[in-house]
Amino acid sequence: MSDTPWPARLSPKALEVLDELPEHAREMLRDVMDIAGRDPWSFPPFDSRDPEGEDVRSAAVGQLTAVYWINRPASRLYIVDIVWLG
Repeated sequence: MSDTPWPARLSPKALEVLDELPEHAREMLRDVMDIAGRDPWSFPPFDSRDPEGEDVRSAAVGQLTAVYWINRPASRLYIVDIVWLG
């Protein structure tokens, strides 16, 4: 895996899932979060019915879904959970 820093912080739960992902899924996650980092609101809200939850988003590509929170004050993303259907 690449030694470059992650484009987002990961929760302890997300780190556990990351350890179990195959290498190609890790790279996919890195790419998806890099894209989300450039425009965090480009992915849909996790729960569109929650008007106060606009900063919680889900980035889904193929078998991979990352649920992340947009930390506005720190100007970074925080990955809450990762789902891999592999």
